[in-house]
Amino acid sequence: MDMRAIGIVLLAASAALAQTPDARPTFEAAFIKANAPGSGNSSANGTRGQVVMTNQSLKRLIERAYNVQPYQVTAPEWTENVRFDITAKYPEGTKPTDRPVMLKTLLEDRFKLTTHSETKELPGYALVVAKSGLKIKIVDKADGSGTSSNDQNNMMTLKVTTISMAEMADYLARQLGSAVIDSTGADGVYTFELHWSLEDPNGAPGDRVAFQFGAIQEAIGALGLRLQAQKVPVRMVVVDRVERVPTEN
Repeated sequence: MDMRAIGIVLLAASAALAQTPDARPTFEAAFIKANAPGSGNSSANGTRGQVVMTNQSLKRLIERAYNVQPYQVTAPEWTENVRFDITAKYPEGTKPTDRPVMLKTLLEDRFKLTTHSETKELPGYALVVAKSGLKIKIVDKADGSGTSSNDQNNMMTLKVTTISMAEMADYLARQLGSAVIDSTGADGVYTFELHWSLEDPNGAPGDRVAFQFGAIQEAIGALGLRLQAQKVPVRMVVVDRVERVPTEN
């Protein structure tokens, strides 16, 4: 290759680098303020234009950023005690899938968060089809999908719209605080409604977890599903570094 050709290649490479933006999705603007522990309820409310998170522990923010559950994050104990209020504005045209990534970028930039992933075998459950067979039918994919739950008079009502079995497994994992994987082999999406009691009025306080599992197991049994105890592979997010105080706004 002659010198002229080399020069053209270098110029092209330089131009490409100059035109490559930061590929990480970022908030258009974000304000972070420390919040004293125990100063109120935690909440997160989002609109099309912004998200407002109040009294969120740093560990909870990490969970949100990686879209994982509490048991999937290995972090310093103090991250559960430092809390923050965050108001962040989304750029126009932001996709829902970009929102947690924007929070991850914020934590990386302002809290100097670095992590790595690893997989562990943990006690959990597999969501499987019962011997009686699946009792719900596949529905057409609608424009919107999701879950809506309502706790009233010690009774949980769950309404789901066009969700997959994998999404159902994720919902159950959050309810039980344990890993749940989808082993149904059922494709497509489903719409259904479930009801179960939250507490046994005749049971001891220490029996609540066991009662919850039994109540959920009975409820999903009406769908032809059940939870089978087994060890399951779980993706873990391990925090290598994170700072207690964010950089200034």
